[in-house]
Amino acid sequence: MNPTVFSENMKKFRVAKKYTQEDVAEKLCVTAQSVSRWECGTTLPDVLLLPEIARLYGVMVDDLFKKHSVAYENYAQRLSALYEISEDPEDFLRCRLEYHKLMKAGELSLYDKWNYGWLHKAMMEFCRDEALKYFDEVLADKSDKNCMPYRRAASMKMSMLFSMGKGEEILAERQRAMDEACGNLDEREWFLLIEAYENAHQYEKALAVCAEALQKFPNNWELYTSMGDICYRMEKYDEAIPWLEKAGELGTSFCDEKYDIALCYQKLEKFKEAYRIYLEIADFHRKNGYDVEAEQALGYAKEIEDKI
Repeated sequence: MNPTVFSENMKKFRVAKKYTQEDVAEKLCVTAQSVSRWECGTTLPDVLLLPEIARLYGVMVDDLFKKHSVAYENYAQRLSALYEISEDPEDFLRCRLEYHKLMKAGELSLYDKWNYGWLHKAMMEFCRDEALKYFDEVLADKSDKNCMPYRRAASMKMSMLFSMGKGEEILAERQRAMDEACGNLDEREWFLLIEAYENAHQYEKALAVCAEALQKFPNNWELYTSMGDICYRMEKYDEAIPWLEKAGELGTSFCDEKYDIALCYQKLEKFKEAYRIYLEIADFHRKNGYDVEAEQALGYAKEIEDKI
């Protein structure tokens, strides 16, 4: 610890924040004489007080002992600067928490609002790159293209690329694969083509491709679920339900179709039917030991209880 740098910073930070020694003493629950002695270099504060001093001046504890440190408007802004350098998600979370404290106190400045937005934009880009990186690692392993991780990775990567404005490129690639295979695609390729049309909001084409796939794979419950999902997106809720029910008859993996059926009933304002479905889902999950999922389904039921 360099006492001289520390004492200089104590005064520099206080002046920058436009605090009097009495203001600082009150905020830290110490005497004004103690603050004066810190600034004169006569004494040093208790080490346990250093985090509170740093927070007060909008700096990190290490900044208290650095010669060229500056005081930030608040601690959240200092954490934001740290995240910009480190790109560490933990620093993002620490900064976000500090900003939430300012929000709760009603103390967000215009700069804070902009900075909070920038913070999430930077984290979004980090998350996007991480997601694509690991999806690509899954897709690089071609040992089983029909396994759940492979198919989910392909599907989610496609969805992300559409959201990034690369939809036309992806759709053209899927259509080219369809043409080259002369319609003899494996199940995975059929699903990717269907999802490409869905992501492009070309629902009529998605329905046509899904119907063609069903002729080749009539016992694939996921294709029936896709038919129901496409009808739902087209707001054809009455048409969606039979497709979803057929998927359930064939056997879905985790009540996939029941959630969608309940949503269709809600859109149709048939809340009694939706309520019944959510109770069925809760009962299924509870019998299989999924208590958290059961409670979630009961929560959905409770949300519409007063509409029955």
